[in-house]
Amino acid sequence: MDRGNQSNLSEFVLLGLAHLQDIQIILFMVFLMLYLLIVSGNIVIMIVITTDHHLHSPMYFLLANLSFVDMWLSSVTTPKMITDFLRENKTISFVGCMSQIFFTHFIAGIDMVILVVMAYDRYVAICKPLHYFTIMSLKRCTGLVLTSWTIGFVHAMSHLVVIVQLPFCGPREIDSFFCDLPLVFKLACIDSYELDIFMNADCGLVGVPCFILLLISYTYILLTVCQSSKAGASKALSTCSAHITVVMTFFVPCIFIYVWPLNITWVDKFLAVFYAVFTPLLNPAIYTLRNKEMKNAVKRFITYELSSKRGI
Repeated sequence: MDRGNQSNLSEFVLLGLAHLQDIQIILFMVFLMLYLLIVSGNIVIMIVITTDHHLHSPMYFLLANLSFVDMWLSSVTTPKMITDFLRENKTISFVGCMSQIFFTHFIAGIDMVILVVMAYDRYVAICKPLHYFTIMSLKRCTGLVLTSWTIGFVHAMSHLVVIVQLPFCGPREIDSFFCDLPLVFKLACIDSYELDIFMNADCGLVGVPCFILLLISYTYILLTVCQSSKAGASKALSTCSAHITVVMTFFVPCIFIYVWPLNITWVDKFLAVFYAVFTPLLNPAIYTLRNKEMKNAVKRFITYELSSKRGI
């Protein structure tokens, strides 16, 4: 990192979500509980899918990867936010700030592509069922997951390479609970207009095509099922609506923060909390509680664990 033009800036100040101490204590308890649910819920999904041979299929392989990514998406920013509720000076080092920016966009990029791959998996399962296991082989699923990691890494690196070279010599306060890219751009001692255009284009290059592909995939699935069976249409509508809920809660905030920013502070904070906390929480709930096979697998896992503890 070239720190020569940054006037020895060593840290940023995070203003957080609230300023009143009583509110911060309440938020601390709420977000601590949510974070524990996110981590425990996604870990349970990964363990159940890995250990239950009934779930060794392409769909659940992708779901386990989504749970792994979601857990880390929340872990990049939420623990820092939780501990800051108890601190008077909410500072973050320069390296810590750059790390948050990199890993936020790295993991978000992976998440977007995996959601597209999961939609493609459902399209093949419903529209081409006879060729499902040929098309969605383990080799292809692994390749698609590795592709998502590659896209996420390239996307994050493109931001990091630009931002570490910026001169920071003025204000160091970030009006958010983490180092959000557009807010850090505003602190640079240069005109941020071109930086904002770069961010909009870079994030749009990943987010918008993924969002469009997801909507097309689920629309095609629904049209195909509706034409073949009314009973199947009802089930498909229920499944797709749940998946689309996850897609909307993740993509819409990202689009309005990084691609088509509203530049309204409280709205940006709300949207950031939504995709960093509520989306990783919704995924295990939607993909588990609305899935009969997953619910049965969780019951078998709990029964097995209880039996083991009793020595049966």
